[in-house]
Parts: sequence; structure tokens; C-alpha cells
Amino acid sequence: MGQILTTGAVLPLVILIAALALGGYFLARRRALASAQGDSRNLHSLPSYYGYNAVMSVAVPALLVLGLWLLVQPMLVQSSVVDMIPAEAVPEGSSVNLIMSDVRRLADGLDAAVSAGALSAGDATDLSAADDLRAWLAERGVAIGAEISPEVLAAAQAYRQMTATGNFWRNIVVALIALIALFLVLRETDAEFRARNRVEGGIKALLILAASLAILTTVGIVLSMLFETINFFNLHPWTDFFFGSSWAPNFRGDSDLSILPLLWGTLYISFIALLVAVPIGLFAAIYLSEYAGPKVRATAKPLLEILAGIPTIVYGLFALLTVGPFLVQVFGRGDAGLLGVDWMSGATSVLTAGLVMGIMLIPFVSSLSDDIINAVPQSLRDGSFGLGATQSETIRQVVIPAALPGIVGAVLLAASRAIGETMIVVLGAGAIARISANPLEAMTTITTRIVSQLTGDSDFASPETLVAFALGLTLFVLTLGLNVLALYIVRKYREQYE
Repeated sequence: MGQILTTGAVLPLVILIAALALGGYFLARRRALASAQGDSRNLHSLPSYYGYNAVMSVAVPALLVLGLWLLVQPMLVQSSVVDMIPAEAVPEGSSVNLIMSDVRRLADGLDAAVSAGALSAGDATDLSAADDLRAWLAERGVAIGAEISPEVLAAAQAYRQMTATGNFWRNIVVALIALIALFLVLRETDAEFRARNRVEGGIKALLILAASLAILTTVGIVLSMLFETINFFNLHPWTDFFFGSSWAPNFRGDSDLSILPLLWGTLYISFIALLVAVPIGLFAAIYLSEYAGPKVRATAKPLLEILAGIPTIVYGLFALLTVGPFLVQVFGRGDAGLLGVDWMSGATSVLTAGLVMGIMLIPFVSSLSDDIINAVPQSLRDGSFGLGATQSETIRQVVIPAALPGIVGAVLLAASRAIGETMIVVLGAGAIARISANPLEAMTTITTRIVSQLTGDSDFASPETLVAFALGLTLFVLTLGLNVLALYIVRKYREQYE
């Protein structure tokens, strides 16, 4: 146990908590039965509930404190170490964040070398004896890319010391919490203790916490984008972003950063994708739910849904290497083409990306529509057949109208999926921001520009970098609106059957 408390690794501490919780299960269960003279009928709850209560009482507080400690400690250590780096130690063209990355890399390298036995703890603490510190460390397995200044070395040593101290007290505090919780839960365990009520209340609290974390994560994402978007609009006029007509970013301070060409490309490609996915997906859903036999359905539906499991990068390669060249042979190459026209100059185009994205969306539309159509009560079909309608008439006039709100919701969900797609667009549509109605021209979308603006070394201080957050927030609002609209349509126009 002493070794566990002095190490910085988290896994041994988690194993200790699990061991205490498991031991608490058997001890609490035995104590409850002993208080009832060995007769479980005299207990308020089943014996297992007393054990589950011990597990929850020991593990949950200890793990929560451990998780919070792991989140807070790095921020506190970094804020303390940053204050140790003087302004003159930051080279021109660099930043404190880059210096801190060197500090963390050096500290982690020293810790890894000590753990592997390449360095002794004393050598790692006092490195001033080495003339060429970088080469000396490289000989011992610690590779550092840049020269190590005295300020970086001092900051790295302080970082190691603070981290080691924090890890030590973290292990002490978490272990004490687990031991104290074990002592308290065993003390309150007796035949009259309402263990089942405590366990069910704890499970309910954990479920509420899980739901809250999901909601808070979404709120955190939105707020992070919102604050950076506000910083962007402080540096760049919002009128140019929303109402400009060109996208031409550069780092000279005179960029044109209008979302309209990107928004047009996004909606255009998504529209073509839906033109492909909605008819095919809907017809496939009608066939599987209304015409196909059990054996055909059991085989065809999983095969169709395999499309949803293919990585989007594979779809992008398919667009670049197969669909794009085929379209060039049809609509390009002049007299050498199939149609003898020269409308398409390259393999990347709106039509290329739209067709492949539509193929990707087919299982989204077909699976959701199939489930919705199957949810229509069989009594409606039987009533239609009883009135003399054929099967096709029943589908057109009874089944589809009854399932239409759900089908519309499925289409809108597929549309939001198409708007957020990146890899297919990167490889299939090109990277030119323009407003054009020609589907055979290359265009780009919001998601691809977000990736482009955040690729490379970025200090998040220029409009050309911060514009990615404004684009992301706009895309989030757009997809959120589609999802809300889909839910509204489904709930408002859904038929209620008894």
C-alpha cells in the first residue's frame, strides 16, 4: 500500500479503491447477516443490497475526488510554473504556450527516464553538471528537439516537483476517503438499515449525474465556440462575415471571410446528397417493410446498414478514385468523352461529393423509415384491404401518410448529417469557395474550411484562425435547427393510435 501511495500512476490507486470496495461488499453483507442472527428474513433488505451499498459508498466518493483532482491539478501546476518564466525568456516569434510545451516535454522525458532506470532520481534533480545538457539527456533516452535554456530547465524541475507533490497528496487523500467511507458504511450496517433504499437512491443520483454531464458537455462546447466567436467579431466586422460575397483568407490583415460561399457549397452538396439518398432509401424501406419476406428482410437490411459502418474516408477515396473520374469521362474530355462535351475539367465537383454522400446517407434514411413504417398499426392495413384497396394503394394512401411525419424527421436528420460531413467533401468536392449553380464545378463547405483554418501552428489570436469558431458555431446552429425541426414535425403531426 505504501508503494501505491508514493507512485504518480493512477491505475494502482484505482485498483486499491476497487479492492476496498470489493472487500466492503463481503464485510457489509456478513455484518448485516450477523446482526440478524444469520436469518436474512430479519433484514430490511436483501443481503446483497448491503454489499452494494458498501461498494457505492466506498467507490463513488473516492473516484469523484480522483477525477476532480486529475482535472484541477494540471491547471494549478501550469499556472504556477508559467509565473516562473520571465518575459525575456520567451524568444521573438514564440509564445509562453510554446515554452510551456517544452517544459512539459522535458519534465515528462525526465520522469520516463527515471522510471526506466536510465536516470537516477538525483541526476534528474540536479542536471547542472552536464556541459551539453541536450546531448547528455539524449544519451539517456530523453530526446529534446530544441536547446534547453536555464529558464526552461528550472521550470521543468519545478513542474516535476509540483506534480510529484500533487500526486502524493492525491493518493493520500483518495485512499483516506475510501478507508473512511468503508469504516462509516460498516458502522451503520445492521438489520434495520434501509440498504435497498440507499442503493436505489444512489443509482438514481448516478443516472442524473450522467444525464447532467451530457448536457453540461454540450453547453461547454457551445460556450467555448461562442466566446471565441465573440473574439473573432471584435477583430473582424460581422457584416463582412454574414453578408460578404468572397472567401479569401490571408495573414496580411485584409482577409475576405464571408460565410456565404461556404454556406452555398454546404447546402448545394447536401441537396444533391438528399436527392440521391431519399428516394433510394425510402423505396428500400417500403420494399423491406411491405413486400420482402422474413428471410429476404433478415438478409437485406443488415447488408444495407453495412453502408453506415464504412468510414467516411473510404467514401472520400471512392469519390476521388472512382466516381470523379467516371463523371469526367461522361461530362468532360471534349470529343473523347462519352457525351462529347467539355463541361467538367476535374474529378472534384459538387456532383461527385453529392453522389457519394447520398450513397452514405441511404442507410440513415432507409433504417429510420423502415422502423417508422413498421410502427404503423397492422389494423390500418387490414381495414384498407377490407375496403378493396390493393397493396400499392394501401401503401400510397394509408401507410405512407400515417408514417409521413416520421419519414420527414428521418430526412431532416439525414440532412443534418450531410451538412456536417467533412472527409467526403475534402476529397470529392475540392477546395474552391464560390457561389455557382453548376454542379460540375469544384466547391467547398464550412467543415472543410474549419479544418483548413485550424491546420498548422495557430495562436488563436488572428481573425483567420478565429473564423473557424464562427463557422463552427454557425454550423452548430444550422444542424441544431434541423434536428429541432425534425423533432417538432414528428411530435406535432404524429398520429396517435389506440
